[in-house]
Amino acid sequence: MMDLPGGWRSGPGLRDVEDIRGAAYNPKIARRALSYVAPYKKLAILALLLTFLGAGLNMLGPYLVKIAIDSYITKGDFQGLTVIVAATLVVYVAYFWATSRQTLIISDVGQKILRTMRSQMFEHLQRMPLRYYDEHATGAIVSRLINDVSVMNDLLTNGLLVLFGDAFTLVGTIVIMLVMSPRLALTTFAVLPVMVVAILIFTHRAKTAFRITREKIGAVAAGFQETIDGMKVVQAFVREQTSQSEFNQINEENRVANIHSNTLSSGLMPVVEFDNALATIAVIAYGGTLVLSGQVTVGILVAFLAYITRFFGPIRTLSQFYNQLQSATAGAEKVFDLLDQPVTLVEAENPLSLASVRGDVEFRDVSFSYGREPVLRDVSFHAAPGQMVAMVGHTGAGKTTVASLLSRFYDPVEGAVLLDGHDLRELSFETLRGNIALVLQDNFLFAGSIRENIRYGKPTATDEEVEKAARAANAEEFILRQPLGYDTPVMERAANLSLGQRQLIAIARAALADPRVLILDEATSNIDSRTELLVQKALQKLLAGRTSLVIAHRLSTIRSADLVLVLDKGQIVERGRHEELLSRGGFYYQLHQQQFAEPAALPEAEPISA
Repeated sequence: MMDLPGGWRSGPGLRDVEDIRGAAYNPKIARRALSYVAPYKKLAILALLLTFLGAGLNMLGPYLVKIAIDSYITKGDFQGLTVIVAATLVVYVAYFWATSRQTLIISDVGQKILRTMRSQMFEHLQRMPLRYYDEHATGAIVSRLINDVSVMNDLLTNGLLVLFGDAFTLVGTIVIMLVMSPRLALTTFAVLPVMVVAILIFTHRAKTAFRITREKIGAVAAGFQETIDGMKVVQAFVREQTSQSEFNQINEENRVANIHSNTLSSGLMPVVEFDNALATIAVIAYGGTLVLSGQVTVGILVAFLAYITRFFGPIRTLSQFYNQLQSATAGAEKVFDLLDQPVTLVEAENPLSLASVRGDVEFRDVSFSYGREPVLRDVSFHAAPGQMVAMVGHTGAGKTTVASLLSRFYDPVEGAVLLDGHDLRELSFETLRGNIALVLQDNFLFAGSIRENIRYGKPTATDEEVEKAARAANAEEFILRQPLGYDTPVMERAANLSLGQRQLIAIARAALADPRVLILDEATSNIDSRTELLVQKALQKLLAGRTSLVIAHRLSTIRSADLVLVLDKGQIVERGRHEELLSRGGFYYQLHQQQFAEPAALPEAEPISA
C-alpha cells in the first residue's frame, strides 16, 4: 500500500493495474474491447455507412458553391442558379438526416454495449470470492463499474465513428483540393510541418497523463465511499474537519491530474487553429493573384476557403481522438483487470446435488491462511445432525474463519470441510447455500421493506409464510408497531431499526430459509438485555432439530452446547461440554473466570493514556 497525501492510504483497489508508461494503445486490449461491438455489427455498419454518407455530402457542399459561382452567378444564369441552389439544399437536408440517424443508431448501440459490460462486470463481481473484497476498496470497484466502463464505451461508439468519418473527410478533402487546384492545395499543406511537430510533442507528453486521471478518480471514489460508510465514527470523534481536509487533498490531486491532461489536449488546439488561419491567409493571398491573372476562377477560390475548414476540422478532431484513446485504454485496462480476476471459488465440473441434507458437519485437518500467516492449523471436529457446537476464544483466534469455511466463502488451504460426508467443494452451490444459513453479529439488510428483507431467505415465500417466520423469530411485535408494519421501508444501513430489531429480522430470514445447518456468529452481542432475551428465545426455536455452529461471546449462552471448542491462535486447545471444561481448570476455565469474576477480584487496571 502507498500513503496518499492527507493520510489516506491507497490499497490495491485504488491502483490495481500497473502504470505501464508509454502504452497508449494495446492491440490485445483493442481487439477485446471491439468484441463488445460484434453482437451489434449490423447496426454498427449501418451507422458507419451513414457516417460516410454524411461526410461525403458535407464535402459536396463547397463544390456545389463553386459550380454556382463559376457556371451561373458570373454568367447571370438565374434559372441555372435556382437549380443548383435547390440541389445544394437537398444535399444539406440529406446530410442532416444521415447524421441524425447515425447519432440515434450509435446511441442505441452504445447503451446496449454499456448495459452488457456493466452486467458482465456485476455478474463477475457476484462470483468473486470474499477475499477480493477484503483486498479492494469498494469505491474503486464502483469507479470501474461506472467511470471506466463509460469512457471505454464512448470510444467504442462515438469515438470510432468520428475516427472513420473524419479520416474519410480528410482524405476526400485532400483529393478534391488536389483535383481543383494543385497549387492552392500545396499552399494549404505548407503549414502542416508546424502542426506535425506540435502533435509529436503532445503525444510524447500525454502518454501517462490519462492513466493518472483514471487512478485519481478511483481514489476519489474510494475515499468518498469509505467516509460515507464510516460517517458515524467521523462524527463521533469530531473528525469532520480532518476528513474534509484529507478528501480535499485527494480531490485536489484529481483536479491537478485532470487539469494537466486537459492542458495537454487543449494546448494542441491553438496550434491547429493558428495553422488554419495561416493556410486561409496564404490561400487568399496566393489564390487572389491566381484569380487576377485568370489562372483559377473565383468559384475555386471560394470553394478552397470552405475546404480549408473541412481539412483542419478532422485534424482537430483526430488530435482529440488521441486523448480519448489514451483515456479509454487506461479505463479498459482497469475494466479487463477486474474481469480477469480469477474466480477461485467455483462449483465442481459435475457438482453433486443432494435431495435431502441431514446436517452432518465435519472439519478434517483444516488449515487456512488469508495471506502468509496461518489463521487455522489442523482444525478437526465433528457435529452430528441436530448437535450444537460452540466456539469460544479470544479475538483473532479463528472462530469467524471456521464459520466462513463452513459457508464456503473460502476454501481450506489444507484438509477438507464435509457436509453429510461430502467435501463442500464437491457440492453444488444450490445444495450448499440452500442448507446453510447465517445470523451474524451485525446483519445486513437491503433497501426495501421489512417483508422483502425477510423474504430474502426464500424468494418464493407467501406473505403468510413471511409472517409465520417473523412470529417464530419474536419479531412480529416490533414490526407491527412500525408505521407500515411489514411494508415499512428499511432505510440505508437500516438506520431506522435498532441493532436488536435487525437481529430479529435476520433470524426471521434464516427461519424462512429453513436450513439444516445454522451458523450464529455472536448473534446476541451488543444488544440490550430485553432484546437479548427475545433473540435467545427465537434462537432456541430456530436451533431445534438443526445442526448449529455457534460463535459465542457470552459463555452463558453455550451451557447447553453438545460440544464446546476452545480456539487459541488458530488451533483447538480444548474441547468438551461446558461443565467438563470448567472442571479441568484450563483455558476455558480462565475465560469463564475473566468474564464472570467479581470486580473486586480483578487486578487493578492501569489508566489508558493518550
